[in-house]
Amino acid sequence: MKLGIVGTGNVGCAVALAAVTRGSAREIVLVNRTRKTAQAVAIDIRYGTPLSPKVDIADGDYADLAGAGVVLITSGVNEKTGGATDRNDPQGRLRLLEKNAAIYRDIVPRIVRAAPEAVLVAVTDPPDPLADIARDAAGHDRVLSAGTFLDSLRFRVHLGNHFGVDPAHVEAQVIGDHGTSQVFLWSSARVAGVPVAELYRRRGENPDDAHARLEQAVRYANIAIIEGHDASQYGIGIVSARIAEMVLRDERAAVPIGSYQRAFGVTLSLPSVVGRAGVVEVLPPELSAEERAGLEKSAQSLRAALAKVRT
Repeated sequence: MKLGIVGTGNVGCAVALAAVTRGSAREIVLVNRTRKTAQAVAIDIRYGTPLSPKVDIADGDYADLAGAGVVLITSGVNEKTGGATDRNDPQGRLRLLEKNAAIYRDIVPRIVRAAPEAVLVAVTDPPDPLADIARDAAGHDRVLSAGTFLDSLRFRVHLGNHFGVDPAHVEAQVIGDHGTSQVFLWSSARVAGVPVAELYRRRGENPDDAHARLEQAVRYANIAIIEGHDASQYGIGIVSARIAEMVLRDERAAVPIGSYQRAFGVTLSLPSVVGRAGVVEVLPPELSAEERAGLEKSAQSLRAALAKVRT
């Protein structure tokens, strides 16, 4: 029940806070390029632990990750610093890949030497190709991308708001990449078991117009957040803590999450069962022809981006 978090920038801090308040692990170790920063974050959060589930949080070096069951990697250049906040830029988060790939190639071997059995989770943007860089550097397949788990939650929240229902009762998924070519599974989206398409029909709404507005809101949610608060951190912090729980507790939870897909040649998100070894089973969904084409386009975008940093 030991969790490692590498990187204590905005996202790393949000992950650490979420993991402590949720009681995601019994022991949490923070590692950062500047240890003084990790130490300050650990001390600050530790003062609140008497009010949380029993958790010990401390700073450390890479060697202190020994025994961790999962390590969340948040290190790297963020979207604002890396200039990835233009809605008209088709590259989106992929603009950050070259710089962050170099960072991953440096830190992943250090993590693996200390915690060879740990599941690694790429949280840094763009997480899908970075998971592939991490796989190369780690020499094993126990590597996940935070992928479209957060995008799927955003999809559910916006659908819930649109139909006036609690998003906990909305079934909707985003697959593919965590980026501009992500694919919304409208064909299987439901509210309390009722297809969303039927709800639009009953309300007399044009689904195409509604789809366009909602997809725009979800696809560029990060940019809207950054424009108001400099960093998109809290949602991904909660999601990352939840992923750690699934692994550490061997939950076999079924969520849309990124792992290497041999059929596509890259890491991308599909509904998957997550447990102690990472993704233990992929559950390919039924797709419409449009969704299938979108998924292939998403995979092609990832393959092209990855090829540039592997050569």
